[in-house]
Amino acid sequence: MEEFNNNYRRKRSKWASMWLMIGRLKLSIIFIVILVAIIASAYLVRSCRGNEATVYVDDKIDITPTQVLAMKEIGEWEFLSIENEEMIDTVRKGFFKDDELIRIYYGTLRLGFDMSEAKADWIKADKDTLVITLPKIKLLDENFIDEARTKSFFESGSWSDKDRADMYKRAYAKMKARCLTKENIENAQDNAKRQFTQMLKAMGFEHVNISFEGNQAR
Repeated sequence: MEEFNNNYRRKRSKWASMWLMIGRLKLSIIFIVILVAIIASAYLVRSCRGNEATVYVDDKIDITPTQVLAMKEIGEWEFLSIENEEMIDTVRKGFFKDDELIRIYYGTLRLGFDMSEAKADWIKADKDTLVITLPKIKLLDENFIDEARTKSFFESGSWSDKDRADMYKRAYAKMKARCLTKENIENAQDNAKRQFTQMLKAMGFEHVNISFEGNQAR
């Protein structure tokens, strides 16, 4: 019986020692894993510090030759249309009575510019802004009087083609002086800037600076 007890104690002691060894081994493995994790973390932090990411913002814009050509091919562009009428009279003194001719002229004056007249450097990129110099606002059609609508309001006596041609020239000069005013030119410029800006923004250009040739910059 005593021998049995001694054998039992020896086996129990053996198993206890084995479990103790396994426990120590587990603790060693856990310690090694934790140590490796700490070293790896420290290495990653050091690597990130040594290789900081730098972000560069490219605020330049590019406009292609195709886009420039497409805008120049627009040709004439109307920004203001003015309907006008002018009454012109002339009197010719006679021995017994005076002859008189009164005519009414109608015309439409169209203000705008011709893109084919734009200078070679009319469009340039300055960082994120398009700098544009448009042709000066002008009268697009010099033959603005509608002769088919011209009519005689009053006529007495006989009048030659030269007399009527002189009246036409007077009506033409008055219409042009009345419509080609600083105010109308500025209105046309405002319309041009608005329409051109809308077109360029639709093409993807957000910042636009527009001026005009001929000391008409605004």
